[in-house]
Order: sequence, then structure tokens, then C-alpha cells
Amino acid sequence: MGRSVLAWASPGAPVALAGGSSLRVIGRCPTQATAPGNRGRGSTGEDGWMQRDPAASIEGPPSWRAALLTLAILSVSFGSPLLVIVGLRDMQAALHTDRSVLSLASALVWIGNGVGGIPMGWVADRIGIRLTVLLGALCMAGGLALSSVGSIWALLAGHGLFIGLLGNGAMYAPLIVYVSRWFDRRRGTAIALISSGQYVAGIIWPTLFGLAIARYGWQATMLGYGAVVLATVLPILALLHPSPGSKPAETGQTDRPESHRVAGLPPNLVMGLICLASFCCCVPMALPSSHLVAFCGDIGIKSGAAMMSVLTACAFVSRQFWGAFADRFGGLRTVMAGSTLQMLTIAAFMTTRNEAALFAIAGAYGLGFSGIIPAYSVAIRDLFPSHEAAWRLPTVLFTAMSGMAFGSWFAGRIVDVFASYRPAFAAGILFNLMNLAVIVFLVSRTVLRRDAWLASVAR
Repeated sequence: MGRSVLAWASPGAPVALAGGSSLRVIGRCPTQATAPGNRGRGSTGEDGWMQRDPAASIEGPPSWRAALLTLAILSVSFGSPLLVIVGLRDMQAALHTDRSVLSLASALVWIGNGVGGIPMGWVADRIGIRLTVLLGALCMAGGLALSSVGSIWALLAGHGLFIGLLGNGAMYAPLIVYVSRWFDRRRGTAIALISSGQYVAGIIWPTLFGLAIARYGWQATMLGYGAVVLATVLPILALLHPSPGSKPAETGQTDRPESHRVAGLPPNLVMGLICLASFCCCVPMALPSSHLVAFCGDIGIKSGAAMMSVLTACAFVSRQFWGAFADRFGGLRTVMAGSTLQMLTIAAFMTTRNEAALFAIAGAYGLGFSGIIPAYSVAIRDLFPSHEAAWRLPTVLFTAMSGMAFGSWFAGRIVDVFASYRPAFAAGILFNLMNLAVIVFLVSRTVLRRDAWLASVAR
């Protein structure tokens, strides 16, 4: 008479064992990040088991309420750096400075966001998400007030330190970690949803900023938006509840079993490889994202801005698809698929100067690249224990943002030297290939570990 064994591999797939035994597969093989008690009551994993009993899932209406509230917060917080972009000409005339100086203020927000997310993730695990986001909202409002003084140094300090490092740094990465702890079955979908806050901000705020600046001036608009941040974020904080298993971390806390391995490798080695992969994929990602309008202008196409809108719209729609894809196949496989599409579309930019074809390529690029960054967040939660997400996830986001910043500068430098975007696109493809080499290696390791575990169970 055959025996029945509860195992973890591809969900729902029956696996036959020698001697008439059988497996009912409901997830994937365990690692240190996903052993009992390490990831709550269930999770989706690259090398870790997926949901156990669906009835024991942590997901429910409170989970989606937390995700929607987070989306609302990020849709407001990501509006702050857009003020400099929309008010660039007015601010240049008022401050009597170069556009590059004003662009630096916007860049400092993103650098500060990436750097600040690492310590703020640690802070959020100690004092809770409410106080951390409250600190971020207060600093963001203060940064907008400081930036409105009318001094270049006040503008740079307000944006880099208060809006970026202490403002968005206390919101973006900590809130992604917070929401990821509310989900075990649809974590990818949830992270994709809240990561779309940047797109929502890009749709809503620029037009309103333009109208406000034309009527009240850029300084009054900054002050007014600081009030909007406080008036919006503070009431939402009252509705945010602690996520499951998000008690403040204690010194020496650990939830790793004895193996201390991820995909059969030291966990920090895997972490380093993921950081390397995120940097390498974001260097080419910055090319169309930052240079599409300029590229179109160089080849005589005047509709670069409209092309950028098509790219953004496609990215917003497809990000939701990629979230569901990550729920089904895991974070690393989602990165691999999205990065492959990104590389193919970047190569396609070099093949034509036809306007209609470039519109199609821009749309395809938006469909491909948009799920990559959220998928890294899913991969970190797939592979590592929940309490380590507070610093691992912001670190990966920081390396990704660093890749975007470097890629934007690197492409511009190549164009300055060669007077053409073709070498820049070619360099982007090389970085993309390096990314895929790392990701394919990690995916292969997780598959080998899963198969080895299933074989040991069968014996």
C-alpha cells in the first residue's frame, strides 16, 4: 500500500515515488529562509516552499487595505521630486543658475531615497512603520519648505537630505517591506501594485503643479505641496496596522536553521550576486528611461515626449501582469524574463529610425522592463527570512537606483564621445548580458536544490 507524503515543489503537481508512494506537492523545497516558522504561515519561494494550507494564509482584506493605503502614500511622496522637473524654467529664471544645478536637486532625491532606505528599514523594524513614515512625512514637508526659500544651497539640501534621504528614504523601502509581510500568496501582485505609486504620481501631479506654478509661483507651490503631504499622509497613518510578525527585532534574533545556506550558497554571496544583477540590469534600463526624448530629437523625431508617455502607460499596465507572474514563478524567474525582454527591445532601438516602429518598440520596452525592480523585492522575500528583509531589500533597491543613476550618466558620456546613441545601446546590452548571466546562475541553483530535495524525499 502506497504512502502519502506532504512535500513542497511545483504547487498542485502529483509526483510518483518508487514502491507506489506518492507526493501531493503544494510548494517548493525548504531553505533556511522558509523553514517552519521562518516565513509566517506560508510564502512563495524560488528555493523555498510556497503556501502551506491556504486556510492558514496570512492574506485577507486587511492585507489589501494595507497595500492600497501604501499606494496612496507613495503616490503623494513621489510627487515631491516632480516639482523641480515641472518648475525647471521658472526656478532657473528666479535663481539665476544653470539647469544642470536644478537637475542635480532632482537627482539627489533619488540618491537620498536609495541611501536612506537602508538605515530607515532598520529603524522601521525597531520603532514601527507608523513612526518611520511619520518621520518621513515631516522631513519631506520640511524639505519642501526649505527648498522654497530661494537659495540654491537650500534647494539642494532640502531635496537631497530632507525629501530624499529622510523623506522618501523613510517611506519607499520600509513600506515595501511592510506590505510584503502582509502577503504570502500574492506578494508579487501586491508589491507591483504599490510600486506603481511612482507612475500614479507621474500621472496626477505634473499637470496640477504646472497650473499652480503658473498662478502662484514655484515657491508657494512647494509650500502648498508640503501641506498636502502632511494632510494626506498623517490621516492614512492612523489606518496602518502592524503587519503580521512585524514585532520590533531583538538583538541576536535569528530565524535561520543550522544550514545557513540559500540555494546551496552562503546567503551573503547570494545577496551580493543579486545586488550585482540589479545594478547591471538598471544601467541599460536608464537608457530609454532617461534618454528617449533626446534620442528622438537627435534623429529628427519630434514626438519623443509622446513616445515616453506610451512607454510609461505600457509600463504601468504591465507591472500588474508581472506581479502576478512573480506570484506564479517567483521573483528570480520574473527578473530573468523581464531582463530578456528589456535586452531585446534595447537592441531593437538600434535597428530603425522609423517613427511608428520606435513607438512600437518603446511600448514593448515598457511592457518588458516594468516588472524587474518589484521582482527583486519579491526575490529577496522569497530567499531570505522575513526579519532580514528590513536591510536586504533596501540594499538591493539602492544598488538598482545606483545602476539607474550610473546608466543615465554613462549613456550621456558615450554620446558626448561618439555623437551617437548606438554605442550607448550596445554598452547597455553588454550590461544586460552580465545581469542575465548572474540571474540564470541563481535560478539554476534553486532548481538543482529543489530537485535534490525531492530526490531525497523519494528515497
